[in-house]
Amino acid sequence: MQTDPIADFLTTIRNGAAAKHQRIDVPASRLKAEIARILKEEGYISTFKMVEENKTKKMLRVFLKYTPDRRSVITGIKRISRPGQRRYLGSTDIRPVVGGLGISILTTPKGLMTGRAARKAKVGGEILCEVW
Repeated sequence: MQTDPIADFLTTIRNGAAAKHQRIDVPASRLKAEIARILKEEGYISTFKMVEENKTKKMLRVFLKYTPDRRSVITGIKRISRPGQRRYLGSTDIRPVVGGLGISILTTPKGLMTGRAARKAKVGGEILCEVW
């Protein structure tokens, strides 16, 4: 059976936010760090950093963000393209998420970017997930 590290990362964020954790730790990769960078730029998480547990194992520590009344900023997160069913979109096919209140994250030839930025740059790609 094949594993999906991106889906595991998104599920850990979803579960951590539901349990009101301050931070979550996941095994690090460049793709996860780029996803965390986009989530930070868009205001869905406070910050993130790489942490070395031992000489061989690196972890990505993500600090979750909450409103003053302790509700999570992330209300929903959904994996779109999966290893068993890849989803690719052209630049004209990229649609707003939750009426423009959410973001989609795409891998494009110009790197990872939000759906809004990909539409503006007129590039398509694989849609990884939607966050709102």
